[in-house]
Amino acid sequence: MKQIDAGVLNIGYVDAGPADGTAAILLHGWPYDIHSFVDVVPPLTAAGYRVVVPYLRGYGTTRFLSDDTMRNGEPAAMGLDLIAFMDALKIDTAKLAGFDWGARTADVVAALWPERCRGLVSVSGYLIDGQASGKVPLPPKAELAWWYQYYFATERGRDGYDKNRRDFARLIWQTASPKWSFDDATFDRSAAAFDNPDHVDIVIHNYRWRLALASGESQYDEVEKRLAAKPKITVPSISMEGDANGAPHLEPSVYGKQFAGQYEHRTIGGGVGHNLPQEAPQAFADAVLEV
Repeated sequence: MKQIDAGVLNIGYVDAGPADGTAAILLHGWPYDIHSFVDVVPPLTAAGYRVVVPYLRGYGTTRFLSDDTMRNGEPAAMGLDLIAFMDALKIDTAKLAGFDWGARTADVVAALWPERCRGLVSVSGYLIDGQASGKVPLPPKAELAWWYQYYFATERGRDGYDKNRRDFARLIWQTASPKWSFDDATFDRSAAAFDNPDHVDIVIHNYRWRLALASGESQYDEVEKRLAAKPKITVPSISMEGDANGAPHLEPSVYGKQFAGQYEHRTIGGGVGHNLPQEAPQAFADAVLEV
């Protein structure tokens, strides 16, 4: 692990491969961590890539530089975290690849700062949205899949998540990837990242913000306004989906039109769930190499 000051954070990250190689930044989601890419990194470094895998705000060894900074989980904040991280590492442009929160963050940068993204790999495709969409009711079956978002909207949910972080994450892993037979050691390796002192605040704010139950910060308002307009992604892109993803997600036919440049969708078979990089690392690595 390395640490670097970037924007409002001191970010923990892995930096592997040749320093002068093409940069690929891999971004994890919730409730996962950098170990989702443990088997993705070797084939990329073997191909000559510089592979950088940061902990998002609220995870692992990433910390806020000031106690006074709001523990903000809104998409614009995490998108600008990535820009600040790239600036700190003097990475002008990189391939960006991720899933869940990480895919959304990569989407944000690819859409608004395409000059910083030379290629995008996004599990579950186009994940940019605004608070207005969060106010629109979904069909009952779709709402059921978001049960944890409504749980987090309550103080009981905040307390429950704080007291049961590991049990909660294990349940999400099991429901989001119902055919993935991970062992205790694999889970425990990632669960340590949730002991971050800011983790609960970031998670709760992220999901409350989506429902317009929590405010963001004014410095991100202009970026959020641009994101709410659902800007198209023009950089070369590959979207991916596991054939057994148990987490809420849209069909590629719904979001495909948001990719206005060179674009391909890949569905990965064999019972692959939500944590696609860890469940199908070679397929994920191949997408990063080929995009």
